[in-house]
Amino acid sequence: MSRKIILLIIASIIGLIALSYIQARLIKNTYSLRKEAFTDNASNTVSKIGSYGSPIDSIFDAISDTFVKDLDRYNLNKISSEQLLNRLQTISDSLNPRFIKEYEKEIDFKDLGYNLKYHRQLKNLVILDSLKTDTIFKRKKREKGLKLIGYDFESNSDLHLGTSTWETNRTFEEINEGKTEKISYHIVFETSNYINIDDWEKIILNEMRSLLIFSFCIFLFVIGLFYYSIKNLITQKKIADIKTDFVNNITHELKTPLSTLALATKILKKEEHQSPMIVSTIGTIERQNIRLQKLIDQVLNNSLGYKELSLEKQPVQSVDFISEILNDFEVSHKEEVSLGKSISTKNLELSIDKFYTTTAIVNILENAVKYGANKIEVATKNDRDYWKIKIKDNGIGISKKNQKLVFNKFYRAENKDVHNVKGLGLGLYYSHQIIKAHNGSIKVESEKGKGTTFTIALPLK
Repeated sequence: MSRKIILLIIASIIGLIALSYIQARLIKNTYSLRKEAFTDNASNTVSKIGSYGSPIDSIFDAISDTFVKDLDRYNLNKISSEQLLNRLQTISDSLNPRFIKEYEKEIDFKDLGYNLKYHRQLKNLVILDSLKTDTIFKRKKREKGLKLIGYDFESNSDLHLGTSTWETNRTFEEINEGKTEKISYHIVFETSNYINIDDWEKIILNEMRSLLIFSFCIFLFVIGLFYYSIKNLITQKKIADIKTDFVNNITHELKTPLSTLALATKILKKEEHQSPMIVSTIGTIERQNIRLQKLIDQVLNNSLGYKELSLEKQPVQSVDFISEILNDFEVSHKEEVSLGKSISTKNLELSIDKFYTTTAIVNILENAVKYGANKIEVATKNDRDYWKIKIKDNGIGISKKNQKLVFNKFYRAENKDVHNVKGLGLGLYYSHQIIKAHNGSIKVESEKGKGTTFTIALPLK
């Protein structure tokens, strides 16, 4: 497996993990918002229960009235703090069944669709006077508080409704040895309120069901697409490697019998007293053998990328170089095409591989003839650090979508207007690789039905 494919797989996996993380965060945030809205709704429902004048309100009043009297006794040292708390617990337990009965009546009336329970715990109880601060009860962290009223359930911080604080100044009279004394103290009575909903997490998740299903389907789709893309990429890479190996192997195998055929042709040519027909036939065999060998050499060379091309650069005069190519082309195609020349008279010294560069330019000229051009214009100019060749023809042109593909290996544009166009789809690919090997550039401009223009830029240094 090539390094590029491995890097692509790693990048895709990282992208998939990042996408999964973002999706998980979005679901988590949605869950938090739904939970907050759910608890707020439950909290509002509970807060409206026990309004002024209701039976529940009278229960709270009964507890507070009895407890205040016990606080007076505590301040007179008639009961201990432990007895005070036990008295508070006893009062709450005695009134709790009545509270639950009235609470369930109001909850049933609201028809919430879920079982909403409530209880209140004592958090802090402090008595302050002019001499000292007396902390009777203080709930520690992670410690169960003293339940005052409501249902028995494990308190959950996620369903904590907040705290309530009752502060008041208390003054009462006490007769001591025939004298009436006024006793004052300040009460700080802090409670924590909790609710409990059976399977509340399932209720929230059930509300998010469509979102979770949709997210899961998207996740599966992305994984499937990722798997299919990577698998298809690896398969295409294997097919390309097999095709390249096949082309290389078959061409090498063909060169052996062709070499033998060339040798046999030379031996036959040396024979004397042959009829004109035999001489003509041997000549035909020799020419076709040479043509076939050149075609095989082209396939072998075209299997190389620009990095594998071994260039033998030499100094070449630009005007002489392009003139020689165009003159030879004009001679071989004088009956097929009209060749216009606009050659810069300034002779520049190029450092190029003459054989490869000639092949690149000739391939473009030949390609124009193949695809219907009967007029070709070639112009050269010097542009800063580059020598540029522009080859413009009046052929059938190339569509926009095909212009991106013309330099691909084995690509041949499908066109119904031109018939019997022979070739392997390697000419423009080979030209592109040669120009890139020279650190140059080649680009194409074309419009369907209005011809094509290729521009080659070769560096001067």
